[in-house]
Amino acid sequence: MITSIQGTLTEATPLRAIVEVNGFGYEVNIPVTTAEKLPASGSTVKLHTLVIYREDAQTLYGFATTAERDFFRLMIEHVTGIGPKSALTIMSKLSLSSLEAAIRSGDVATLSKCPGIGKKTAERLVVELRAKVGANGNLDTTSLGSGASADGQPTGETKLHDAILALTALGYKAADADVAIRRAALALGPQATTEQLIKKALS
Repeated sequence: MITSIQGTLTEATPLRAIVEVNGFGYEVNIPVTTAEKLPASGSTVKLHTLVIYREDAQTLYGFATTAERDFFRLMIEHVTGIGPKSALTIMSKLSLSSLEAAIRSGDVATLSKCPGIGKKTAERLVVELRAKVGANGNLDTTSLGSGASADGQPTGETKLHDAILALTALGYKAADADVAIRRAALALGPQATTEQLIKKALS
């Protein structure tokens, strides 16, 4: 099993990173919370990974920390109705510390705010994972890099476009994604990063 990958970050979007290792480019699906910590394109990056095998595909998922990777695995292995896409959506909306706090306290309302996660699924998250989350939660919060945009200095329209694509990948209709991102842009101003726009739109 591939538990981590380290190489050159050649491309990144809020939900995907391409890491080149010895001439091979690996496509890694990532949550927004990991994209926020990626270094600039061309820099060395390490992601903690989990491979999901299906009959027709092998998909690699990557995270900034081992704790986030392990929580992702916990969700897809122990919560009925949570697959890799849903788990990635949840981890794009909430940080690991926020997720664990919501599960410990039974905060179904906060969990239900994640796109595509209804009240019943949120309740299952609490029921299935509360005992597994525990009370101490020693988190590894090591950053992957400076958080600089992967393409250097993207234009405002490029950031809007990337953010809208990310929301549609998370299950939003294109029109709804466009409205949400442009509202976020108005609220945050022109200096907002793609990841900030997405998080604002999801809030």
